[in-house]
Amino acid sequence: MSTLEKQEKKTNYIRILVDIIFDIIGGAFVAAGVHSFASASNFPLTGFTGIAMIINRLTGFPMGIMLICLNIPVGLIASRIIGKKYFIRSLKSMFITSMMIDYVSPYFPVFTGEKMLAAICTGVLAGVGYGLIYSRGSSTGGTDFITLSIKTKKPYMSIGNIAFVIDAVIVAIGTFIVSKNITGLIYGMIIAFIASTVVDKILYGLSAGRMTLIVTDKADEVAEAIDEAVHRGATFLRGQGSYTGADKNIVMCACGKKQMYLIQEAVKEVDPHAFMVIMESNEVMGEGFTKRTP
Repeated sequence: MSTLEKQEKKTNYIRILVDIIFDIIGGAFVAAGVHSFASASNFPLTGFTGIAMIINRLTGFPMGIMLICLNIPVGLIASRIIGKKYFIRSLKSMFITSMMIDYVSPYFPVFTGEKMLAAICTGVLAGVGYGLIYSRGSSTGGTDFITLSIKTKKPYMSIGNIAFVIDAVIVAIGTFIVSKNITGLIYGMIIAFIASTVVDKILYGLSAGRMTLIVTDKADEVAEAIDEAVHRGATFLRGQGSYTGADKNIVMCACGKKQMYLIQEAVKEVDPHAFMVIMESNEVMGEGFTKRTP
């Protein structure tokens, strides 16, 4: 075995170890949200976790084991569409999360206070847990498999709309079986909204930034000023004024949110008449920014 092959093998082992660590931590957060807050307050949950909770309420069957039973057949069917590699990663995360729910969460303290606080904590903990798992290119299965499969068959439908319909149906069913009142439905929707927001913040918020387009007659000087101010490179684009037909120099630069003010000041100093457009970027990837997990 060559040195390069040994290095690649070592890198793969490290990646798998990090994946497992993220699964354990993420699973602990999900388990805490489910056991300590949602289950204790009789909240209906979204996804297969919600279905597993319904079955647990009706039969007493362990939630974690039920999650595995529900996920594996759906995952096997969906693996033809979403890919075997993604399914295998998800199988690992699914198993770890299920074990955390069944065998670790009973040791967590149970919250018995205000229900709104319980709903918020459920959404935050679940969102953090799922976000950590998703950030490693995996999932806990369940409705993720169904959503991606439907999206493949119905590409004109958005993933958000598909997921919302599925979650809304599960929460509605859980409301009538678990809590049996409209308040439970409202709490379930609050949990779903908070969890999805936290997941987005974890997946995209940490690498979010801003992008600016600067129309200027001093493109070289502006790019140099940006480099000196925030140590960021820039890209030159060529444009044309629609009214005058004159050629325009455009400087494009992506940066962190805190750096944009420094860029604005640097541009003003070089060219006070420069035209700047500043936009929010949900995620910035590439050299100097976040890299995707392979």
